[in-house]
Amino acid sequence: MTGPQTVTGPHPVSGAPSPAAPWALLSGAVKGVAKKYSQDRGVALPVAGGRAVLLAVADGHGSAAHFRSDLGARWAVEEFTTCARPFAYEAVRVGGDAARWTALREEARRLPQQVGHRWHERALLHDRNAPAHGARPRPPRRGATARDRAEPPDLAAYGSTLIGAVLTEDMVFCWQLGDGDIVFVDDAGAPHTPLSTGPDMGDETDSLCEPEPWRKTRSHWQPFTGGAPPCLLLSTDGLSKSFADHQGFLDFATGVGDRAARHGAAAVQEQLPDWLARAATYSGDDTTLVGAVAAPPQHSHET
Repeated sequence: MTGPQTVTGPHPVSGAPSPAAPWALLSGAVKGVAKKYSQDRGVALPVAGGRAVLLAVADGHGSAAHFRSDLGARWAVEEFTTCARPFAYEAVRVGGDAARWTALREEARRLPQQVGHRWHERALLHDRNAPAHGARPRPPRRGATARDRAEPPDLAAYGSTLIGAVLTEDMVFCWQLGDGDIVFVDDAGAPHTPLSTGPDMGDETDSLCEPEPWRKTRSHWQPFTGGAPPCLLLSTDGLSKSFADHQGFLDFATGVGDRAARHGAAAVQEQLPDWLARAATYSGDDTTLVGAVAAPPQHSHET
């Protein structure tokens, strides 16, 4: 497949902690200032006995035209989890066998379409039972053309972005539709944003509510030569918007990785709600972050 779905890579990362080190997961979310409820959803799950991590965040658009986007964001995370879980098991099974990477990458390319179809089915079913515009859809008018009958349904009320990642000891796959951020922090403390498209140019964003949203999904694949990066963070755009510039956001991500390395993931998780609440006061937006940080290797104590 060509276009935005093309999986980029490989760009091996070296020098990370021991590949056998488990991950500790981070998860936090705060409601935007003066908002009635959050339109964000997020998930951070261990998969395959902890040998893989599944991360996802979704940001419902939240405007008057998208008045059911909290549902859309919830479904986005749920359907990504459903589709990505078996993929994560397969990624663990393939591991470092480079001869099987091509097939795995093809499966990764198909995943956004699977998620998009499942999300659309849920939105359509919900809209049939409770039409967003207050009236049940009328049957095609007499004399309607095939094009009229094939007009895609209007699912704008449920609009949401979606960012997801599957991380194993040997590789990472990332998918992104719409705004938000994915940041890797390497063992030297340098941040990398493999799917960044540059500064946010406004409130318009690609969305699951569009026809065939998978065609606009950006993807990234990266194998590891020396173990997984010590920090991987996914966040909705409420976080990056809270900083004066993009470098400030990257410095924050680096700080999260550094604090996790120095003081442990539990210390980061404890402070995460306060950090996100402070960010929300600046951006005014819902703010959600999920992540995986490498736990320090366990050393046996010999007497």
